[in-house]
Amino acid sequence: MSFTIPENIRSSATAGERLLFRTLKTYLPDDYIVYYEPDIQGRRPDFVIIGPDLGIVILEVKDYTKNTLFQINHEEWQIISSSGEQTFVKSPMKQARDNMFHVVDALKKDKDLVQLEGKYKFQLKFPYGHGVVFTRMYSKDFIEHGLYSVIDPNLCLTRDEIDPDKESFSEEILMDKILNMFVVPFRLKEPLSMKDINAIRYHLFPEVRISAEFKQSVPYQDQLLLSLHDIKTMDLHQENLAKQIGDKNRLIRGVAGSGKTIILASRAKMLSKQNPDWKILILCYNISLANAIQQMITHMLNEPEDLFDFDPSTKMPQKQTITVRNFHSWLKHDLKMNEHQLPSMIDKLSRKEAILPTYDAVLIDEGQDFEAEWLRLVSLLINEKTQSLLLVEDRAQTIYNRKRSYIQDTGLSFQGRSKVLSINYRNTHQIVTFAWNFYRKHSLFKNKVVTRELEGDIIAPQSTKRKGPEPGIIKAKNFYEEMRLVARQAKKLHQEKKVSYEEMLILYRVKRTYQHPIIDTIKRALSNEDLPYFWITENDLSKRSYAKEDGKIKISTIDSSKGLDFRAVFIVNIDSMPFPLVENKEREVSLFYIGMTRAQEYLCMSYSGESEFTHYLDDVLEDRIKHKDELGVVNKKVN
Repeated sequence: MSFTIPENIRSSATAGERLLFRTLKTYLPDDYIVYYEPDIQGRRPDFVIIGPDLGIVILEVKDYTKNTLFQINHEEWQIISSSGEQTFVKSPMKQARDNMFHVVDALKKDKDLVQLEGKYKFQLKFPYGHGVVFTRMYSKDFIEHGLYSVIDPNLCLTRDEIDPDKESFSEEILMDKILNMFVVPFRLKEPLSMKDINAIRYHLFPEVRISAEFKQSVPYQDQLLLSLHDIKTMDLHQENLAKQIGDKNRLIRGVAGSGKTIILASRAKMLSKQNPDWKILILCYNISLANAIQQMITHMLNEPEDLFDFDPSTKMPQKQTITVRNFHSWLKHDLKMNEHQLPSMIDKLSRKEAILPTYDAVLIDEGQDFEAEWLRLVSLLINEKTQSLLLVEDRAQTIYNRKRSYIQDTGLSFQGRSKVLSINYRNTHQIVTFAWNFYRKHSLFKNKVVTRELEGDIIAPQSTKRKGPEPGIIKAKNFYEEMRLVARQAKKLHQEKKVSYEEMLILYRVKRTYQHPIIDTIKRALSNEDLPYFWITENDLSKRSYAKEDGKIKISTIDSSKGLDFRAVFIVNIDSMPFPLVENKEREVSLFYIGMTRAQEYLCMSYSGESEFTHYLDDVLEDRIKHKDELGVVNKKVN
């Protein structure tokens, strides 16, 4: 069964399109991707098929009958409509061929996707083809009316070749015909790699782009080719979700690192592109997360669809229809009110006795942090015609005591309108396992951890296959020694593992304790090693001016790190957790879990005192030493 995007075909599709969609989904191989009506730089072919052993095939679908066709040639067809009127249309074969070359032109500017030597120099390194599917005509109709003299039989599919209910249908014939829809046929010596397929998706579908290393264009003789490296895209499930979310109210529940924020930002961009006049609002709780989302949105909106025309050194003016705010900033600056006024304002809005700005779409990140009144206010300010609300949450990251019933909070039901993201893409297998083991042991909600899609559940994360080092644990004599070791470890990562300083984050629980000035000690230790740093959570101004790509190590509270991720994360002064002045231990468990899951590849936890959490880390260290000793004994016996 192939992977289709979107997952389900729209209800307004023709009967023929729905039939073909089901057939391609059911009978094509598991590693094939089938796109239905994708928007590719202004064109919308009916179907695009990408397969590792296939290449790319573009299909045009026509519901013509034999009585529809009056006169046809290679360029133009004269058809008769159901009302009896005669009209001229472009040949569907030419239409499919033009769409194919539109796709090819977008791809063959990338040097990694073309052949640089030989007979087919500067052509794509994989086959590309096109065809037309006639959903209401049979092979015998083509033979009886001599249509194959104008339409190449290798480049078309008929009803009996796509309808599994027909006796003459054959899965082998269907595959064989699709594999041969090429004007210049050749078989791939080696299947396309996942890297190749992601590069194809990166060029054709800007909404899936996350990042890439953009190098200087590479001249080859008289050709100028793009040179892109380290391409990162949404995976197919994330892309499908972003495109399949649908209208009205929707809920996405995902584990840490599952790409919730990327999907939300991509969804906002798609809504903006499809509805240029819409007012779109993105809300979250943290100031630093709002800033990070704003940078992500700005990057997405300013990036052209055709990267070959993109000069990364210049910024393109872009009409900004997407507003990104943290909730309290939005309340104060956009609505000109404070939180104490919420109950009366909600009452007035419900009775239509007050007017506030309205939005055509609202997208909320980290929805588990929102109070019921906040959600109620937001729901009252959404355009009644669109009712487009997207809520994204992970209840394992709940650090505020919010009671949650979305029907009561928003007046909207999410029954049948929710999706679950359980795969963690951000962290390595080692980090996911370590963080989740801690959460399961300490959380009061451990009995509610299930994998079913039910409101109120904590979602257990599934890790990707990406491996990395085990999370590091540093136990020091005092906090000064602890930070000296952390600073040296950061320097070592930079020198030996080539981790840039801007990809490092130091997390702390509190700014100072009765024993230590935590922040002052952190800054002093970094300065002693000549390490550049930026304190994100120094004040509101620093939170709003934070930019990740500034060449500096970031310092932040764990609270403000929600939604952020870095290649290397250091959590220091863990002996201050659970913080003695906080009665809600569950909040502390979630905070530590959040801190650990900010790390993409390297995680280091350090402490110099004692607490419930450090006792857990002590046990881990002891187990590691014991396991190492046991391995040593085994190795000696083997030797």
